[in-house]
Amino acid sequence: MLVLFGIASFLIVSFVVIILGEPVFTQLVFDLEGFIETCKDPEVLNCIGLTIGTSFMATGIAFLVGTPLAYILARKKFFGKRVIESIIDLPIMVPHMIAGIAIFSVFYRYGLIGKPLSPIVKFFDAIPGIVVAMLFVSVPFFINPVREGFQSVDPRLEKVARSLGATEWKAFYKITFPIAYKHILAGIGMSWGRGISEFAAVIILAYYPMVASTLIYERFLIGGLEYSRPVAVLLMLICLGIFISFRSVRK
Repeated sequence: MLVLFGIASFLIVSFVVIILGEPVFTQLVFDLEGFIETCKDPEVLNCIGLTIGTSFMATGIAFLVGTPLAYILARKKFFGKRVIESIIDLPIMVPHMIAGIAIFSVFYRYGLIGKPLSPIVKFFDAIPGIVVAMLFVSVPFFINPVREGFQSVDPRLEKVARSLGATEWKAFYKITFPIAYKHILAGIGMSWGRGISEFAAVIILAYYPMVASTLIYERFLIGGLEYSRPVAVLLMLICLGIFISFRSVRK
């Protein structure tokens, strides 16, 4: 069994490594100068910085509003729970172009939310629009692992803390939250990574200012693979470094 599992593991790891490694190898070996120039390009650096920053914003919002929901879904039984769980999972299944159209119809200048908020905040071709698009597609990637983390915590531990005089809130952040923190960190990492990767939903609501995926797409249309690959490789290497650091912190 272990031999078969080892072969299967080798095949899937090789599949991912070949696809991601080929452009990195080609760029660094055959066009290192072009990669270095890309690393110095202010437009590229601004787009990547914006991408990382807005994804962190979306993840922060997901943490603030998603953690309570994940706890309720893990601890409570109520009518319509399965419906809510299915709605939360829907952004995973909905084609991203459809998600972008749905987000645009709600947040554009005359949309259901965009119109009343227009005197305060602008979503179309603005940073808040990027954050909203990233939040929509990434929120299930935060809520699901966090819910599983809360489910893994024995409710009796909370009851013991309550019996010793702790409030419900204190029992949560002193007992439940620390025990489930690895799942919470996993949710943060998955949500952040999903936000960075979003393209279709972002360009429909906020083509400008350009995030990294939009810049790569635009450069591919203008100059093909040679013009877009250095940016893609740079973003992949940055994300790889962040994920390695993130997993080190989790341990």
